[in-house]
Amino acid sequence: MHIITLGVNHNTASIQLREQLAFGEEEIRATLSSLATANVTSAFAELVILSTCNRTELYAVSSHLTFAELEIFLFNTCGVPVNAIHPHVYQYADMEAARHLFDVAAGLDSLVIGEPQILGQIVRALEIARGQNMAGPILNRLFQAAIHAGKRARTETGISRNPASVSSLAASLAEQIVHPIAEARVVVIGAGEMAELAVEALRKRGAQKILVVNRTLDRAHAIADRWSADIATFENMDDALISADILISSTGAPHLILTERMISEAMTAREHRPLVLIDIAVPRDIDPEAAKVPHVKLYDIDHLNEQLEGALAERMAEAPKVRVILDEEISEFAEYMKSLEMIPLIADIRQHAETIRKDMLDKTLRRLPDLTEAECARIEAMTQALVKQILHTPTNRLRAEAACPHAPEYATVARTLFGLRGEGLCGFAGKPCELQPNVKGRTSNVLPQQTFDLQPSIAPSTD
Repeated sequence: MHIITLGVNHNTASIQLREQLAFGEEEIRATLSSLATANVTSAFAELVILSTCNRTELYAVSSHLTFAELEIFLFNTCGVPVNAIHPHVYQYADMEAARHLFDVAAGLDSLVIGEPQILGQIVRALEIARGQNMAGPILNRLFQAAIHAGKRARTETGISRNPASVSSLAASLAEQIVHPIAEARVVVIGAGEMAELAVEALRKRGAQKILVVNRTLDRAHAIADRWSADIATFENMDDALISADILISSTGAPHLILTERMISEAMTAREHRPLVLIDIAVPRDIDPEAAKVPHVKLYDIDHLNEQLEGALAERMAEAPKVRVILDEEISEFAEYMKSLEMIPLIADIRQHAETIRKDMLDKTLRRLPDLTEAECARIEAMTQALVKQILHTPTNRLRAEAACPHAPEYATVARTLFGLRGEGLCGFAGKPCELQPNVKGRTSNVLPQQTFDLQPSIAPSTD
């Protein structure tokens, strides 16, 4: 079995494409549920979907799945033609796929290096996949290892020092444009994590007049009580638009919240007072056409890239230290994956021995018809114990040697000695996969055709 990853992010795709490929939690849950229901015919043995404002990534486990099939999967679920997706995707297989997820978990692949939200989003992606029985032994272990590595990176280095997130960048942009921010009327639409981080960042920059607008008041109350903000529902959106100097929007809605018409009508009641709109949602909350309305300045999440230079210099200096941690964690995961490669061989050896044991036992018992049932049971127990003792040392040795460079040779010799059919180890521990260039100019593994199935009894470990 192999891990393969296909995705787009802020480096490879525009916000227009990213929002077309974005998944909400319910969409992920429904998609994975349908795959789990059809698991007999599905090409995915395991699948985790990671979808954030800056990326959509598929992590799949399969013996024969190709990157093209993952692109077709995105087309079938998101409706975006493959020829529109293909130029913008990156692809990784096996340990390159694992290393990419570790980079993402540590914040090295984020728009804001070291930002903390991605770690929680990875945890949530794994939880959803588990809930739909689509995170099996390999992806469970991979995601747990990546989460552990991400936590180490943030506690043992300064990669997350001087907190900076998309939300804080939005607040910083607002502060730069509207002076003094303490006198500005700020409206924050949404009551999720990014919205709360925006409110926190605004408060720390001196904003005094903050209104949180949400579909329901329950979640808005929690933010308002913590940060002394006012609250309103979407029914009061027109009044909020008229009063605001700055509006930051971050909802999980799959459609526009503010249309060009709503903003245009609000501006007629503002007596030419300028309005700053900052949209940090994916899919976007604010109609891009609103930028054409007089006296309106509209910024989306891609504009925040311009705010990064200089602010992240200290974090960038910590990246080499993070790499050391990730190398350690990747090595441990690689050892685990290599150990799994011996499992089919060990299972075959045991099954071979069990077949011989049962055959010989049946022949023996037929020649001893006068034995009691208890005596037959004792003989069977003795043969089981004998086989177990004989296989104990060689199977343990095979497990121990799984991670060594000569593991494929050991596997071949073992199969020959025991008279077993089968292939050598697959891509993790055996012959390296061939390489092909990907869209970013790097290389990614091409999956070999002959692979082993994991035994279902293999259970993931926990952190």
